[in-house]
Amino acid sequence: MNFKNKLVLITGASSGIGRAAALQFAKKGANLILVARNKEKLNQTAEDLKKFNVSIFVLECDVSKKSDVEKMAKSILEKHDSVDILVNNAGFAIYGPVSKLSIEEIESQMATNYFGMIYCVKNFLPSMIKKKSGHIVNVASVAASFGLPGIASYCASKFAMLGFSEGLKHELKGTGVGITVVSPIMVRTNFFDHPSFEKMPKYSPTSLSPETVANAILKAANSSRLEIIVPSFVRGAVWMKETFPYLINPILGSAFKKQLDKNEEN
Repeated sequence: MNFKNKLVLITGASSGIGRAAALQFAKKGANLILVARNKEKLNQTAEDLKKFNVSIFVLECDVSKKSDVEKMAKSILEKHDSVDILVNNAGFAIYGPVSKLSIEEIESQMATNYFGMIYCVKNFLPSMIKKKSGHIVNVASVAASFGLPGIASYCASKFAMLGFSEGLKHELKGTGVGITVVSPIMVRTNFFDHPSFEKMPKYSPTSLSPETVANAILKAANSSRLEIIVPSFVRGAVWMKETFPYLINPILGSAFKKQLDKNEEN
């Protein structure tokens, strides 16, 4: 897809993957709507994008709040008939065993990671279908395919995102609207700044840069595929887990459980 003059809405655009995606879309000439909770960081991102001479609209919005998303969407659709690309990127995790996490902590992850995506899709999909064009990119994680100790509630939110996207993809056949999930492994962002990750090793040697995932998002915005896993060779691990779960699940479960137990001891 030629992104020049396309209208791209990105949630979680103030930092990390969202900010990197905004930069990549701006380089391609896309007009941007940047959405996040932190207005100051959003403004800084917008300032950094001015050099690309594209239209930039900044909106403070907590996607976990249905009323916030409705207000945000209304303000956009009053000025534009639709958005061309919707990137649902906002998300976070809280690390810890389910027995120690509060119900509110579990609910908060589902509220942002899953329902935040639902609210955005529900508010922008009708105008996309009416226009008979558009693409939804949902940023998930390889955790959408692996249930792991320590991040069970985060995995649940990403499993839900992938399952919803698959079902919706079938529904959208013939409408001109597409949907693709981008599922990266660990990414070097402020994702791990949450206090619950304090005792965790920050990044593995195989962790990705936000720019790598941003490039996958641009690819996804013009893809007919359901899911793009980053890096692509990790798809082999997903296939192994789905084909031989009795072999792979115990290995992964044991490795992540050791880290969880170590954190609990410290």
